[in-house]
Amino acid sequence: MAAAADTAKPRPKTSPKSIKFLFGGLAGMGATVFVQPLDLVKNRMQLSGQGSKAREYKTSFHAVASILRNEGIGGIYTGLSAGLLRQATYTTTRLGIYTVLFERLSKADGTPPNFLMKALIGMTAGATGAFVGTPAEVALIRMTADGRLPADQRRGYTNVFNALIRITREEGVTTLWRGCIPTMARAVVVNAAQLASYSQSKQALLDSGYFRDDILCHFCASMISGLVTTAASMPVDIVKTRIQNMRMIDGKPEYKNGLDVLVKVIRKEGFFLEQMNKFYKIYFLDS
Repeated sequence: MAAAADTAKPRPKTSPKSIKFLFGGLAGMGATVFVQPLDLVKNRMQLSGQGSKAREYKTSFHAVASILRNEGIGGIYTGLSAGLLRQATYTTTRLGIYTVLFERLSKADGTPPNFLMKALIGMTAGATGAFVGTPAEVALIRMTADGRLPADQRRGYTNVFNALIRITREEGVTTLWRGCIPTMARAVVVNAAQLASYSQSKQALLDSGYFRDDILCHFCASMISGLVTTAASMPVDIVKTRIQNMRMIDGKPEYKNGLDVLVKVIRKEGFFLEQMNKFYKIYFLDS
């Protein structure tokens, strides 16, 4: 008994869960400061050419140049407050749910859940975080889309809180969760694709004999995972963007549901053209 007690190692001290969640949310908000211009370009391109083949932007570089020319340097940071709130809500909730489920499903001896269970935990956490973050996502989509519209058609939200208040007052509180189903579906697809493709990519790189288990291997596996994840989530992402930005026309919404968005996009804008023009998307955008 004494020998067992002597050999037992004390558990390392860890930070409280609340601190971990706080740091996770702050890290996401810090990343948003750098990727907000890319997120804005992504949203503009997903709305470009809506309803016809006449596209506003030919490439992502053309979009950046056009935004800078027409809206100034501050234009590329339009919607930053909404992006920060999205990270504060989505990322914090996702990390919190994931950590709690991961610890509860780990065995008493500290053995972590298997790969399938990790994937299910990740998808559950992603979907829950997406639901909580949908109001900020709706505000972000609308704020980043405003600059492409004629002055008399712009919503003119001054910040994310102004957007949330006006949306609630003018369109009803349920509008804050417009598009929550495709938003949650995207989060599930992203988490599942990231986990599976990263694991497979890393193993393939190690098996090739050209890589060791070091930072270069992790970086390359992450890049490959980003490409796979972007391709997998893109159709759901454009559905989410179009639904959250849509207006009521003669008392009726532009789109009935996500399937209606996909059908109209493919019929009026083409499949491969629409997807390839958006494939520039940077992998670490949220995500």
